[in-house]
Amino acid sequence: MRFVLLTKDEDMANEAREGFHPTDTFEHYTDWEEALEKVAGADLFFVDLLATLEEPHKIAGYEKFAMAKMDHPTASGVPLVLISAPDDYDLDFMAGWPDFVFANVRRPVTYKIFRRASTWV
Repeated sequence: MRFVLLTKDEDMANEAREGFHPTDTFEHYTDWEEALEKVAGADLFFVDLLATLEEPHKIAGYEKFAMAKMDHPTASGVPLVLISAPDDYDLDFMAGWPDFVFANVRRPVTYKIFRRASTWV
């Protein structure tokens, strides 16, 4: 199995490294544009919502990412697992598109959550 994580949170990336099975392939990116170019063929694409924001608390960066993913010739078909912002993190607005998010994970994200998620495919 191949899993891709987009996050700027190194602790979360370390939890993912620990959570996936040693025979799985795991890739970590901090830039969503680079991740979209490399995600083809992945079984799941984990996206930390905070890593997509261009400005703190402004959802426009996530919307830009979402539109780019939906329009991408290969990334569009990879199931997305959204890692939500913390409960106390205010966003100006949150919109969704039908069937865009395969699953939604709440913080804190531990290695156990990544281990469980690896069984979803």
